[in-house]
Amino acid sequence: MEGERVQRRLAAILAADVAGYSRLMGGDEAGTLRALKTHRRELIDPTISGHHGRIVKTTGDGMLVEFHSIVDAVACAVAVQRGMIGRNASVPEDRRIVFRVGINVGDILIDGDDIFGDGVNVAARLEALCEPGGVCISRAANEQIRDKLSLAFADLGERTIKNIAHSIGVFGLAASDIALLPEEVLPQTAEGAAMPTQQIRFCRSVDGVQLAYARMGEGPPLVRAGAFLTHLEKDLESPIWRHLWRDLAQDYTLIRYDARSNGLSDWEVDELSFDAFVQDLETVVDAAGLDRFALLGISQGCAVSIAYAVRHPERVTRLVLYGGYAQGAAKRARSAAEREQFAAILTLVRLGWGQENPAFRQIFTSQFVPDGTKEQVDWFNEMQRVSTSPENAARFLAVTGDFDVADLLPKVTVPTLVMHARDEVRVPFEAGRRMAAGIPGARLVPLQSRNHLILESEPAYARFLDEIRSFLSD
Repeated sequence: MEGERVQRRLAAILAADVAGYSRLMGGDEAGTLRALKTHRRELIDPTISGHHGRIVKTTGDGMLVEFHSIVDAVACAVAVQRGMIGRNASVPEDRRIVFRVGINVGDILIDGDDIFGDGVNVAARLEALCEPGGVCISRAANEQIRDKLSLAFADLGERTIKNIAHSIGVFGLAASDIALLPEEVLPQTAEGAAMPTQQIRFCRSVDGVQLAYARMGEGPPLVRAGAFLTHLEKDLESPIWRHLWRDLAQDYTLIRYDARSNGLSDWEVDELSFDAFVQDLETVVDAAGLDRFALLGISQGCAVSIAYAVRHPERVTRLVLYGGYAQGAAKRARSAAEREQFAAILTLVRLGWGQENPAFRQIFTSQFVPDGTKEQVDWFNEMQRVSTSPENAARFLAVTGDFDVADLLPKVTVPTLVMHARDEVRVPFEAGRRMAAGIPGARLVPLQSRNHLILESEPAYARFLDEIRSFLSD
């Protein structure tokens, strides 16, 4: 658009497609599509997410993926190609799905969620030059990974590439070379990375409530505001939370705490109120010895984070809000039916939350992670029971349902990033949009997901991490 500033950044770009896709589709269209979806769900998408990649677009048999790190991009490609060798072992050769992968590092242009430019074009051309099952990278990419990954790419010489003004140095790793890589030199995914050790400590809020908080990782401080259904120890074992805390702790000193009435913090508390939650955040950051820090609010934690940032703008460097709202569910209710529904949920919580049968808790699970696997669903059902009592859960939901920080939004002065899943049902996207619209200068990033809590296997998770890292590094 005329007068609009073009955004650019340096990125690692991976382009991949299926070799012989037309032939495979001609032989068995339904079977090929089914197999490709299975490979993506079980291997490709989780591996991309584990290496902090963002799937920019898919084109039937292919995809374009963006990474901040060329090391992550190459490690991801090799992990996928190695994984496909095992997955194809029992498949007739003429029915095997085999990928070609091209990787480049270069300047890209950003248009919304899409990317363009020579950096992207070169990756696509390298993909076309790649042998099935292998990986081709540019000379620039090879120079950057040479001392970081134990992989020996063969120099395939200079190539003239269509629509690129200069020749490109091409380096290749053949499928046979990938198959022979010893296990100890295979690039590791983030999933295989060790969880940083956390230190759990305790402090007392102004009314004497004991709060548990944890510190893990190294780097600039990032504080996650307390919210519902957390447990400092069990969250690190969780198939829903562990990846987020592991990945953030790789770049930041991460401070998390269990809100009053949750997890390792005191359950028997006289006061559950919005002001108490804000005071608890004040208590934790003081106990942790933090002066200035970035603040992450998730779900109910967004309203608490907003209030803290308005009270203490000199201490908050950046504000990241995900899946939140300025007004709680009771405040957002516009009809008698909506108000009755909220009251009915509170009754169900009091009656059924603590039962061994998870039927009552399944109502919440289906809202928080509707696309969760059986492991994730079972864990979340159980986590509800062990993270707090039925009475506390009902009190917590009643209080957060009445949250209202709409009047504070215009008073936020710190740089703010707002992210929200487009199709989630727990907190409607409109609530996140209104929150972002009310904060001066806030940027809204819609994520393609149905889950209130973004899962590691989703492309949205890589985008979520990418946006946080980019925002906090500005």
